[in-house]
Amino acid sequence: MHIYTDADDAIAHALAQACLDRLAMSAPLDRPRAPEQLLTAAGHTVTAEGIGAGEAIRLWTEVLGPACLSIDHPRYLSFIPGAPTKASAAFDMLVGASSIYAGSWLEGAGAVFAENQALAWLAELAGYPATAGGTFVQGGTVGNLSALVAAREAALDKRGGRPARWSVCVTEETHSSVKQALRVVMDVDVIEVPGDERGRMTGGLLRATVDALEPQTRDGVFAVVATAGATNSGVIDDIAGVGAVAREHGWWLHIDGAYGGAALAAPGVRRLFDGIESADSFIVDPHKWLFAPFDCCALLYRDPVAGRAAHTQRAGYLDPVNVSGEWNPSDFAIQLTRRARGLPFWFSLAVHGTDAYRIAVEQTLEVARAGAELIRRAPHLRLLIEPDLSVLLFERIGWQESDYATWSEELLEAQVAFVTPTRHGGRACTRFAIVNPLTTADDLAAIIDTMR
Repeated sequence: MHIYTDADDAIAHALAQACLDRLAMSAPLDRPRAPEQLLTAAGHTVTAEGIGAGEAIRLWTEVLGPACLSIDHPRYLSFIPGAPTKASAAFDMLVGASSIYAGSWLEGAGAVFAENQALAWLAELAGYPATAGGTFVQGGTVGNLSALVAAREAALDKRGGRPARWSVCVTEETHSSVKQALRVVMDVDVIEVPGDERGRMTGGLLRATVDALEPQTRDGVFAVVATAGATNSGVIDDIAGVGAVAREHGWWLHIDGAYGGAALAAPGVRRLFDGIESADSFIVDPHKWLFAPFDCCALLYRDPVAGRAAHTQRAGYLDPVNVSGEWNPSDFAIQLTRRARGLPFWFSLAVHGTDAYRIAVEQTLEVARAGAELIRRAPHLRLLIEPDLSVLLFERIGWQESDYATWSEELLEAQVAFVTPTRHGGRACTRFAIVNPLTTADDLAAIIDTMR
């Protein structure tokens, strides 16, 4: 299995052709299939003798692949889609074939060098100093968790001991993975700050919430998580106001920009992120709105020393990689083993230039603004929140939860679009998440017409 033979050459060429075909085609929307349907169509694929490359490739291309939704379809508008550039997707093939371990400088210096240049661009967008840095991790869940672990270690070092209970301030709109990580992984209490009328955490609401806490509870607060683009609503918290309160108390300020942080590249909305330059850490997922393939989250520390202090692992066998002055990505997050997951993003940036990224992000924002206007003008629809970025949260007047579910299923079955229901303020509604530069206002209009 490990020696390159004529048979392996045939497999490689067949898979390369399949990749080229997928890159060249318009993304199919496709649809999921029930387990029993897939079992009937594919049968048992893992056998003692093997089914052979030809049959395995056929099963993927004809049966299993079409049972996976294509997040790069222009009318995939649910959750947070993705739209990898062709360059990043193509380079991802090379990364997979290259067997690079990118956890240490010793083993992956070239990959780490390239990833760090991509991180430097993101740090510059946030207004971080040139000394800022971090690493690429699997996704926002790992990025947020790693940043908060660093925050707790910094607080422990600063205060010289532990409180009765550690706690972190969040809001209802804070991503569920952050709250899950705090409660389940870190065993940290969650203090939920009420949002304003748009669901934003503000400096005033944070201060009022903290002032009302029991002294022992307040003593355990070590960090605040502000959101730069809430997943459900797209709204950005009052980062500057929240940051001011955090500095007053000596707390770590972390920004979850997994979705919305990409808009730092768009000058027209940059003001919405004022204050992010003072955050101790932030994340953004290039696999969302910065056109990289899964899975890729950029984790950045304003002062990387704090990240390294929390995450560097010590063991005899690691002595060769723990060399002073070298940049080991595994020193900045909870993961030791890591793929060079930032390389496809770096390659696309290097190929196309950052101006192309600015233009693409601004284009999606313009489509979102056009979509918001379509919703405002439709008598059967109501825009629930004025958008900050490219998420449009709205309702079909008179519909109940079951109506949204039926409509969503019919859209997908007809291969028109993938748009799912959600809830806002306890009410059933739906949303468009627009991150694909190929999505047009006409696409949104066609979907809106199906809601009459």
